[in-house]
Parts: sequence; structure tokens; C-alpha cells
Amino acid sequence: MIIGVVKEIKTDEDRVALTPAGARELTGAGHRVLIERDAGVGSSIPDASYVANGATIVDSADDVWAESEMILKVKEPVGAEYQRLAAHRHQVLFTYLHLAASRECTDALVAADNVAIAYETVRLRDNSLPLLTPMSEVAGRMATLMGAHHLMRPGGGHGTLISGVPGVAPANVVVIGAGVSGLAAATMAVGLHANVKILDRNLERLRQVDIHFDGRVETIASSTLAIEEACLDADIVIGAVLVVGAKAPKLVSNDLVARMREGSVLVDISVDQGGCFEATRPTTHSNPTFEVNGSIFYCVANMPGAVPATSTKSLSNATLPYVLELARHGWREAVVADDALAEGVNVVNGKVTYGPVAEALGLTYTPLRSLL
Repeated sequence: MIIGVVKEIKTDEDRVALTPAGARELTGAGHRVLIERDAGVGSSIPDASYVANGATIVDSADDVWAESEMILKVKEPVGAEYQRLAAHRHQVLFTYLHLAASRECTDALVAADNVAIAYETVRLRDNSLPLLTPMSEVAGRMATLMGAHHLMRPGGGHGTLISGVPGVAPANVVVIGAGVSGLAAATMAVGLHANVKILDRNLERLRQVDIHFDGRVETIASSTLAIEEACLDADIVIGAVLVVGAKAPKLVSNDLVARMREGSVLVDISVDQGGCFEATRPTTHSNPTFEVNGSIFYCVANMPGAVPATSTKSLSNATLPYVLELARHGWREAVVADDALAEGVNVVNGKVTYGPVAEALGLTYTPLRSLL
């Protein structure tokens, strides 16, 4: 198979979808790997490293799209890339998509008549998300760090040190959602000596969190009232809610924010899925925050893109086994053989094959099995 890796053009996105180690595995298995020139520079990977491991450097993104049978990316295609989606008929696109929050991208993929497989909806039988997990871990840890930075006066907050000092209380950090990113956020907050509360609807998950932290984190069964009470006492609120493949529920209203402490900080990890705060709108690393009712909102849609040297390696470690299967067998045989990978298929030849996306956008849902 001819596999193409293009340079990400989304604002402030420096990750790349494949490492030189991945290129060696693919070329060693007999596949051809095309890398757009300088695709890895933002992740501190020079073109020479790809060439040394069997890949071919291509000057033009258009040429990579046109020649490749499968395109590997990190983020969903943006407007400038939509025309390239139809450059190679029956092409497979394997990347993060988050289509439930983007009708525009979904329409472009439907019109392209190709196959789009989303990292974030590949799901194992235990409901874990192996290709979302590594970036959720990065985003969760970053969420606490960014919250701590913006809580300081130069960051726009009310000037509190997250850890406190002897004789002065630390900041109160509230994490909504006890999944992978929420647990990572809480881990970082506990490490910085903050007072931490974590809310979730799943009581068994809260029991696991309590054991994990040996009681150092206050676990709370999530409800409208519980979220309100926690937020009113918070210095930092981290939204880490995930409904796989679907839009995130809005859990923190603007009215509630207006009653929070002035200069508090809200970090929405769920922004890729539409966000779990009413006021959430995507921001960038270059312009990461905005103010709502006296509080600072940090809603960067590609948080792990700020640490690409770490994120690229972590992501590629997780995706490479699936890339090898897709390349070895073709997408149809690969998804028939692997139920988890089949969960990742969102669009096939103009049809939406992932139910939560179709429901979120009011589109017709076509079961994947009917197309295999």
C-alpha cells in the first residue's frame, strides 16, 4: 500500500502522524511511505530521519494526497484540505475527526466518497479508547498546568498559586469527568498539592479513583446541584467529559460562571466534541483564552499540539498497530477482523456509518455492516 503523511496545517498544530520508527515498520513490511517535506519538523523530526528509515520525501501536499491509498493525519481536515479529499478515489483517511462537532468537515468527507476512520471512536470491548487515550493523558496533564498558569495574575486569573505555601491554602481544583483525561488532570493537580474534587456519574469509577489516590481526592457523584456547589468553591474547573463520538453535554452554564469567584479559570478538554461549558468556543495556542463573566476560559482544541515531541511519539505508538493492519489487509478486511477498528469507521463512500455522528448532525445513518 502507498501510505501518505501530510504536514498539519491547522493553526498551532505541530504534531505529525508517523515517526521514523513507524516508517521503518511500514517500509519493512513492503509498503511505500510518502512524507510531505518538513511534516515532522514541528515535532523535532527532520526529513533525513524519515529517509534513513525507508520513507520518501515529497515536496507537495497535493502530490501526497493524490498518490496515497491511505492518508495518516493527526487532526481533522480543515477547509484548505477539503478539495484534496477526493484526489484519490477509495482513499482511506485515518486521523482524529470529531465529526459530531463539525457539520462542515462531515459534509466534505461525505462528498469525497472515500473512507474516513476516526482515531477517537476506535473502541475495545471493555469500552476503552486505545487511540484517544494517549492524547487524553497529555491533555489532562496539560489542563492542570494551563489552569495553574492562567490562575496567576499575568495569566488573567485572581493571582493564586495552585500549590499554596505553608500558612496559605492551595487552590481548589474541580475536575468534571473521571475518565482518562480527568484522571490525568487530577493526578497533576494532586502532584501540585491542590485541593482536588472529581465528579462523575459512574460510582464504580469513583471508587476506583478513591483507591487510586488513597483518599487524597474528594470524589463526588455528579449531578446538576453537585456541579454547581463544586464550581462555586473552585479556583480551577476542568471539563473532562466524553460521550464517545457524540457532542459533549453542556454542564456549566454562563449563569453559574457569573456566580463563581472572579478570576477563576475554566479549562475545557472536551472542546473537540463541542465542549461541556455553555460558553466554550475553540481557541488556539496563539490566542488561548477569553473572558466570560469575570472568569478565564481556556478552550484550545488541540492541547497536545503544544508538546509535539511528546505527543507525536505517544500517538504513533498507539496508532501504528492499526495502520499496519489496514495496510496489510485493506480497510474492509481489517475492520471485519477487528471489531474495535470497525467502531472507528465514521464515513464510507458518502454514507455516515457512525450512529452518534449521524444523530448529532441530523444525517441519515447507514450501518457499516450493510456496506461490507
